[in-house]
Amino acid sequence: MTNTTEENQSVSRVDWNSEKQTARLKSRYRKEKMFKGIAIMSLGTAIAALLVVLVSIFSTGISGFTETRITMDINIDPAVVGEINDMSEEELTIHVASLNINRMLVSSLQAKFPDVTRRADVFALLRLFSVGAQTDIREAILEDTSIVGQTVPISLKAGSDVDMLIKGYISREVEESDRKISDQQIVWVDQFIAEERVTQGFNWAFFTSGDSREPELAGIWSATVGSFLTLLVTFLISFPIGVGSAIYLEEFAPKNRLTDLIEININNLAAVPSIIFGLLGLAIFINFMSLPRSAPLVGGLTLALMTLPTIIITSRAAIKAVPPSIKEAAIGLGASHMQTVFHHVLPLSMPGILTGSIIGMAQALGETAPLLMIGMVAFIVDTPTGITEAATALPVQVYLWADSPERGFLEKTSAAIMVLLAFLIIMNGLAIWLRQKFEKKW
Repeated sequence: MTNTTEENQSVSRVDWNSEKQTARLKSRYRKEKMFKGIAIMSLGTAIAALLVVLVSIFSTGISGFTETRITMDINIDPAVVGEINDMSEEELTIHVASLNINRMLVSSLQAKFPDVTRRADVFALLRLFSVGAQTDIREAILEDTSIVGQTVPISLKAGSDVDMLIKGYISREVEESDRKISDQQIVWVDQFIAEERVTQGFNWAFFTSGDSREPELAGIWSATVGSFLTLLVTFLISFPIGVGSAIYLEEFAPKNRLTDLIEININNLAAVPSIIFGLLGLAIFINFMSLPRSAPLVGGLTLALMTLPTIIITSRAAIKAVPPSIKEAAIGLGASHMQTVFHHVLPLSMPGILTGSIIGMAQALGETAPLLMIGMVAFIVDTPTGITEAATALPVQVYLWADSPERGFLEKTSAAIMVLLAFLIIMNGLAIWLRQKFEKKW
């Protein structure tokens, strides 16, 4: 008691207005301001770096959602089309698909540019249009068979080089030897522009078509379907196993060295690089179990292994957050431990479990390395219809396009990244909405 009294008297004798105390106070305030300045500068640097990345992606990728078309007067030659009046719709589709559309396109171009006679110049003129221009002519015939024998204007998809020229990615000031489009081709393009035959519009094919060797024809539909099937397999496997494991470890497992070891390994697995899970999937699912390579089934199994630790950890945290009074009240009213867990604890913790699961699925959506290891890097044009068919995923599609030398794939890469970011934002936003809507305040 005497010591406490002496300490209080010593503190009361301190002159808080002395120069020494004032200097110490100023030093402390100065350090606080310095720390705040460093924190604000760090935050500003992070935001600036993020903005640089986003601006770079959006400035390059926004043009990937548009396409260039050239309206051309096409002579639908009856000699090429043949007799189609008595054909059924199915027979007509098969017949038109076999037509030599390139012959009609070349003859129409020669009619418009009669001075182009050399074979090399004809091919250069033809390269102004995409290979998909033949599909545009076929669709025009199927839509209206009465145009056979007439010369009709048809909007044709331009080639990638023309598209890049119109969008300003190919400079006219560069030497002809340093660009893929020649001076003569630029003259022809300028003639189409002068005649107001060149238009730009939304590129719906980017969302509805699969991959292609031609940049102007490449789309993300096949990769999107592949990602959906892969995530479906991932969710169906990882969610029930992850939630069941979390319930057992949190509510039923005895607390001993074995369960402690399991918990440590689960936490460690959450930090393992994703490519390790790809090697594991390659060794087990493909080499040992002989499952089909490049299939969403194998991709989903591999991503499920990677997602399981995240779901288990977040599910355990959600279960642990339920107040003990809920369990005690249920048991006090005569409920068994099993009934208490599944009738009370699990429903109350489900918002947190769903939030963690969606975040884990969003992480799986953006993974590339595991899918590369199991062969989902293949060039896939057709849209997969099942989990055992060959497929690719959206992140892998971005990887493939980024590795392509054609300039047209650069904007497609950025556009696909924008779509992938949109999916990730939607999934994370859904997780936040579920948490806020169903979370209970204790």
